[in-house]
Amino acid sequence: MYFVDNRNVTDPRLNLALEEYLLRQATVQEPLLLFYINEPAVIIGRHQNGLEEIDPDYVEENGIHLVRRLSGGGAVYHDLGNLNFSFVTPDREKLHDFSAFVQPVVAVLQALGVPAALAGKSDIVVDGKKVSGNAQFSSGGRMFSHGTLLFDTNLAHMLAALNPRQTAIESRAVQSIRQFVTNIREWLPEGIDIGTLRQHLLNGLFDGPPREYKLDAAAWAAVRRLREERYANWAWNVGRAPAYNVQKKAQYPFGVVDVRLQVNRGHIEEVTVFGSFAAEADLAPLVAALTGVRHEPAALREALSALSVGDFIPGMDSAALVELLY
Repeated sequence: MYFVDNRNVTDPRLNLALEEYLLRQATVQEPLLLFYINEPAVIIGRHQNGLEEIDPDYVEENGIHLVRRLSGGGAVYHDLGNLNFSFVTPDREKLHDFSAFVQPVVAVLQALGVPAALAGKSDIVVDGKKVSGNAQFSSGGRMFSHGTLLFDTNLAHMLAALNPRQTAIESRAVQSIRQFVTNIREWLPEGIDIGTLRQHLLNGLFDGPPREYKLDAAAWAAVRRLREERYANWAWNVGRAPAYNVQKKAQYPFGVVDVRLQVNRGHIEEVTVFGSFAAEADLAPLVAALTGVRHEPAALREALSALSVGDFIPGMDSAALVELLY
């Protein structure tokens, strides 16, 4: 097995691009091990609709990336307190066998005094609380198995970001989530930071000093291109979402506004507006302006910029309508 140094990159789009590059382009016929730490991000599964997994307002206001990965499974929150590991193998023999990749990580944690165990098919738990989830992806006869390790993740931020109903979060909700997840740091001796944990994992997963698989300048250029073409691309992260419907209704001083959207590949295909407001103008120009537009705030604002929303829905402005539509 070889170790791949990601040069301390914390951009989730570049780290996922690096992982895919190793899967598709690595030339060695031995397994590779990659570690990476991401700045705050929600990483969604290949087949998920991101808007159904997050609080979009919280994510936007806090500069949290939304990035789609190749593997399936659910949405996860990453921050600088989360250590990610990825095993890239030149064959698919261990596809669906998560224990082959997770159990060695568990063994290292146990050696550090953490009472870790494999739970279910692919989770690592400590004292019954989850600290790691794992997923896999295969292509061209190769595969990777990757997972998270909650070292010192901000659980309050995680709960707020992964809050699709946009419900009010009280302090007891953060305490409640601690019944189900925990940070490994709580079980480690003082002085062990996330970098030290990474080094312990390196030492434990390799029989002797790790051999390094180094990427040259051309390889890193290819990784950066992949970042731009896929992981920094709206069409992949949002537009690839399955078709979905949006129905939102709100009460305003001037009446109720009820909007229905049909969205496909991230673009609005159909718009219907109902309500008890006193509309005097035909809504057709408003509907036409929104049809075909990306279902995201910036695109909605741009689409409405040439219209006076109040002419169609008296008392409402474009900012309020964008908030309702999204």
